[in-house]
Amino acid sequence: MKVSDILRVKGNTLYTATPDEPLAKAIQIMADKDIGSLVVMEHGDLVGMLTFREVIQTVVKNGGSVGTMLVRSSMDDHPMTCTSETDLDEVRRMMLDRHTRYMPVMNQRMLMGVISFYDVAKAVVDSQNFENKMLKAYIRDWPEEDEAKS
Repeated sequence: MKVSDILRVKGNTLYTATPDEPLAKAIQIMADKDIGSLVVMEHGDLVGMLTFREVIQTVVKNGGSVGTMLVRSSMDDHPMTCTSETDLDEVRRMMLDRHTRYMPVMNQRMLMGVISFYDVAKAVVDSQNFENKMLKAYIRDWPEEDEAKS
């Protein structure tokens, strides 16, 4: 299974921010849309990722406030990315190795979407459920051996 399979099911709604946007505005978007990350874009290029992890770290560092801080001050400016052709097993390994919950999907320099650890886990579970159904159907339809040959 490839990342493109997840994106096809997930849809293509993307939420972005700019590095010079107020952090409070970005947090408000994340809360309003019930999402855990924003892709940070500048002049059409991916320049970072803002996730609830970076937001929490910033809030703690600043005594519970974000004040007039900008997205740039909190974002991960070297986010790990994958392509739509990356195999799902590779994405799982990458996410686990770097403790990453959200990963931008890039084809060349074009942002194709974002996948989350939840998206990956759901795809794996769905695939396993389908495989289990197929195996159970196969076993249920197993031809009985001719008793005379026994």
